[in-house]
Amino acid sequence: MAVVENKKVGFDYTILEEIEAGLELHGYEVKSLRAGRGSLKGARVVARGGEAYLVGASIPAWQVANAPKSYDQERTRRLLLSRTEIAHVASAEGQKGLTIVPLKVYNSGRNLKLLIAIARGKKGHDKRHSMRAREEKRRIQRTLKTE
Repeated sequence: MAVVENKKVGFDYTILEEIEAGLELHGYEVKSLRAGRGSLKGARVVARGGEAYLVGASIPAWQVANAPKSYDQERTRRLLLSRTEIAHVASAEGQKGLTIVPLKVYNSGRNLKLLIAIARGKKGHDKRHSMRAREEKRRIQRTLKTE
């Protein structure tokens, strides 16, 4: 079950490969995410210095009054990946046209995991094709439902 989901990724990108990663979070960020607060819109993953980071994700503190005064809800968060996974992500990031985007944050037992994807950005005509296919699928479902 997804706690926070990036719904626009499927429309803007073609997903090539998915990777599961752990997140390094503070306790008040974990409580906030489990309550469904947070956004992955506009977030991306970067690999620097042998580590991977989540950049641009907004996770507000659970209780603003109890959070440290210097808390930044859009801070860079480290991802917990193996060395081979980090090397794979870094090589994909270096290829032209590929980007690494977060898909969703979800519970895995008592841990929060982040599903990231190596993706290629869609062009305008690809997006129109996706919209057309989605509308066609809805129309078919509607007609089957009325029969």
